[in-house]
Amino acid sequence: MKVDWNTFWPRVVEATGQTITMVSITLVISSLFGLLIGLLLFVTRKGNILENRFVFMVLNLFINIIRPIPFIIFLVTISPVTRFVIGTTIGTWAAIFPMAIVASFVIARVVENNLVSIDPGIIEAAKAMGANSFQIIFGVLVLEALGPLILGLTFITVALIDFSAMAGTVGGGGLGNLSMTYGYQRFDGSVMLVTIVILILLVQIAQFLGNRISRKFLRR
Repeated sequence: MKVDWNTFWPRVVEATGQTITMVSITLVISSLFGLLIGLLLFVTRKGNILENRFVFMVLNLFINIIRPIPFIIFLVTISPVTRFVIGTTIGTWAAIFPMAIVASFVIARVVENNLVSIDPGIIEAAKAMGANSFQIIFGVLVLEALGPLILGLTFITVALIDFSAMAGTVGGGGLGNLSMTYGYQRFDGSVMLVTIVILILLVQIAQFLGNRISRKFLRR
């Protein structure tokens, strides 16, 4: 049965809000944990200020295990953990949990890669000026890599929009769920087309904002 668009638009608006909520909350959570993991990964590398081979190997192993797993498979695989932590495997928060885990480790690698490109001489200069480890990490490393990091987070935001759509296909809510329930399962191409257009617009907005913000920091 085809949807009545005169009464269906509120569902589209609600689903769009759910998608934005999933992406926004996941981005905040994963940015925090990803930044911390990435910094820890970098500073514990061989020859760095907090060198610790064991910590580096453990973090590196976790990232290398989780990153290659397709998100939809990861989502289903950890559903028992999601049910234990969130209380359900259906809905917005049930989607945010696995999204945040995957995004945190992806961001961690992005952070590490950007920090590796920083001139070691900058760190040595900070040490020579008497800066401690905390000051070097947050006052030098983060500031030096901020522009590229924002570009990296823009890429992650686009990926999260994709993740949210996949989560929606298995009950995660949002535009993916709307497209699956009212479009694919009811053979209504108009619903699928509308959700695709909205997802594309969300990606364009995220990319535009990310590029504008990062450009300001890169000019510094």
